[in-house]
Amino acid sequence: MTRTALAFACWILLGGAACAQTMQDGIMLARGVLCAGSLYTHDQWSSYWEGSRQRVNGNIGTITTQSVSAMANYGITDRINVLANVPYVWTNASQGVLHGQSGFQDFSFAVKGDPLRLRLKQVGTLRAIVLVSTSLPMTNYTPDLQPLSLGLNSKTLTGRGTLNFLGRRGLYLNAGAAYTFRANVTLDRPYYYTNDQMYLSNEVAMPNVFDYSTSVGYYRHDMKIVGNFAQQQTRGGGDIRRQDMPFVSNRMNYSAAGFEIQYPIPHLRRLQYWVAYRNVFDGRNVGQANTITTGLMYTFHREGRTTAP
Repeated sequence: MTRTALAFACWILLGGAACAQTMQDGIMLARGVLCAGSLYTHDQWSSYWEGSRQRVNGNIGTITTQSVSAMANYGITDRINVLANVPYVWTNASQGVLHGQSGFQDFSFAVKGDPLRLRLKQVGTLRAIVLVSTSLPMTNYTPDLQPLSLGLNSKTLTGRGTLNFLGRRGLYLNAGAAYTFRANVTLDRPYYYTNDQMYLSNEVAMPNVFDYSTSVGYYRHDMKIVGNFAQQQTRGGGDIRRQDMPFVSNRMNYSAAGFEIQYPIPHLRRLQYWVAYRNVFDGRNVGQANTITTGLMYTFHREGRTTAP
């Protein structure tokens, strides 16, 4: 269940707020532009879905997941960008005997391309974006202490496609979908039980994930205000057993809505402030989480444009 917060963090952190670029959007940095900074994420929930049944659990109380991430993205060309993210995560339960975890989670790297760009006269620009990303665990943290584990400790490979429209007066429309392949994970025990079956092995097969998102709002003069909706569907996995802990390969589905705001700081336009909020309002084997992310990003470039035309 911690994974929903970390997925959201990866979604927004693999890209710079100051440069108005994330994994999901259709914004590309201009050649030679570097955007780097740090963001803080706070995710909290006390109610969660045990399968389709919503409940609270006095043995854990409120689960809080926090992270600080260093990230950077760079324009190799106007049509090819690279993005990287390094998160440090810590978790905590307000009740019970389970201890939270802390440490570096998964290093993420992405290549983002802009193969199709169509300029519509007097209206705006329509772009098709493709992105390939991967993530690798940075430490040997355990995935077997959900929801207090730092993550799932699974190597991933993701392909994403995005359509983006940016109007001449600032109208911003964006829609995209992605499929993530996840490698097996290894437990520190020789057996486990999930999905009504006992396995005499320490290796767990991880289901792949499909997700999609849409957003609409305003983006102009380095200021961005958008509302968004996202949904994740895990392609397999079992439910949390009644009165049991979550398991690393559980089916984790959710629907979430939120907003993003970014704006340049007056007299320091290369430095921008960024804030985002998301609420998980429906799900399966995930927490009903509220997530807030905030931070600063700085753009390094010569005089001129920072985003690709």
